[in-house]
Amino acid sequence: MTTSSAPGKVYLFGEHAVVYGEPAVPCAIQRRARVTVEERDDDRLQVQANDLTLDGFTVTWGGETNDRPDVDVPAPLVEAAMGYIDGAIEQALDAVDVEECGFDITVESDIPLGAGLGSSAAVVVAGIDAAVRELGGELDAQAVAERAYEVEYEVQSGEASRADTFCSAVGGAVRVRGDDCRRLDDVPTLPFVVGYDGGTGDTGELVAGVRELREEYDFAADTVESIGDIVRKGEAALQRGDIEEVGRLMDFNHGLLSALGVSARSLDTMVWAAREADALGAKLTGAGGGGCIVALDRTEQTHTALEYTPGCETAFRAALDTDGVRVEE
Repeated sequence: MTTSSAPGKVYLFGEHAVVYGEPAVPCAIQRRARVTVEERDDDRLQVQANDLTLDGFTVTWGGETNDRPDVDVPAPLVEAAMGYIDGAIEQALDAVDVEECGFDITVESDIPLGAGLGSSAAVVVAGIDAAVRELGGELDAQAVAERAYEVEYEVQSGEASRADTFCSAVGGAVRVRGDDCRRLDDVPTLPFVVGYDGGTGDTGELVAGVRELREEYDFAADTVESIGDIVRKGEAALQRGDIEEVGRLMDFNHGLLSALGVSARSLDTMVWAAREADALGAKLTGAGGGGCIVALDRTEQTHTALEYTPGCETAFRAALDTDGVRVEE
């Protein structure tokens, strides 16, 4: 039996634009998904999932299933989650050159599902690592990241970027642009505060919506390019330790994401609550449509304000996680 874990993430800048070749800067946070894998005597998968904003479920299948677990999130998210697990196991078997193998798999996570914190990437990264190790193999973090990206690309119908999986695999703050992925050195302490509205966004639908806007309106394409400009300025500010400038650029980034139609009233409400509490900056994180915002605040004011904001289900601090995927004892 082998357990691996991987962190979730928040985006400082660049979600949606990264799909079109612009850079993005996601940061791993100290919220993790843990995947435990134990080899079975047959070639079936039994998956038990806990704490994924679900009631919890157990389902057994041999690659495909018609079972419908009783969960409190939309069915497409559940089907996608099962697709991520399937894909992770396929990648692990390919990595160790094994054709068929069954596993008992337990997924535990303190990352809300579909909330923009990279829950799927963390599960895939941890799942690949755990399954490979259970079969006697080992992959370095970048190899895990590449295989995890292949899974997300397949499940998300070609709309995925390498940002989430690379960040989850290597940890810390990273810069991603297309196939160019690297970890940023000497990143200062980032006082993250996350607000969660309890909802989920449909990543595929939101990405498709931005694509349609870009194709129909030149100014929407210009907006995506402007987000790329913000990322470049934000990366420079981050590396010189200018957290105030990072915050101001986060505010700009949120405004442009709102213009592209991927925010939501609950997200905007939390963003404004954070700003009115004197956060250095605040924006949605992830695909949008519901889920989480991230703010920068060295004080407790933003955390307190979010806890009293209508529509905010929970708020928490989330320190930068410098560890990526790792084996858990």
